[in-house]
Amino acid sequence: MRLVGIVPARYGSTRFHGKPLIDIFGKSMVRRVYERASQAPELDEVWVATDDARIYDHVKGFGGKVMMTLSTHTSGTERCHEAAELLSREADAIVNIQGDEPFIHPKQISELCALISREEVSIATLVKRIEDPAALLNPNKVKVVLDSANKALYFSRSAIPYFRDHSETEWMARHDFYKHIGLYAYKMDTLREIVHMEPSTLERAEALEQLRWLERGKSIHCAVTRYESPAVDTPADLVGLEAFRGED
Repeated sequence: MRLVGIVPARYGSTRFHGKPLIDIFGKSMVRRVYERASQAPELDEVWVATDDARIYDHVKGFGGKVMMTLSTHTSGTERCHEAAELLSREADAIVNIQGDEPFIHPKQISELCALISREEVSIATLVKRIEDPAALLNPNKVKVVLDSANKALYFSRSAIPYFRDHSETEWMARHDFYKHIGLYAYKMDTLREIVHMEPSTLERAEALEQLRWLERGKSIHCAVTRYESPAVDTPADLVGLEAFRGED
């Protein structure tokens, strides 16, 4: 199976303009993501897909593979789809690698590649057991409800299930809650299908793209990982990266 990793990199982030090019301990964010993704042995290639000439020139400058894509995409999934169609060699599956996690662990990508390589899996993602009670009630931490085969039943910003007869402080002692780690992999034919789906009611309510796929009957298989890396969504998030500096 031919697996291609794509890092969507948009310059015009509303919360952090020019984020892919910010310097993190001597390297740009996009370079750190690209280099760490390239360490995953399962990936045949890694590409950056961008809509900005500054990012394009920068990636070219450090020797990375990069392509220009449209500026009209509303999600990383759409950008990955365009990039995949532009590749001269057809991929069997695409791994969508978030461009805002400069210390992403290559083993996370390997875990995702192992899952998407299974014949019955068309969409794959990662989840991690919640250990911090604050994360359970934080709407910015997306929760995942799994079935007995580790397929996603639902994604939510709320804690699900709700334990009716117990206080919130008791919930984690009674159930294993999981948060979503936002890496995706898609079989190529499935990626072509889901990018043409219209936004759904559940997606609009929770602002979670993956609910569109579930609502249309697609299965999302999940692998439980023990790895997690910090995302940089705003300039304030740079403060927490010092602890990861030794992972260069």
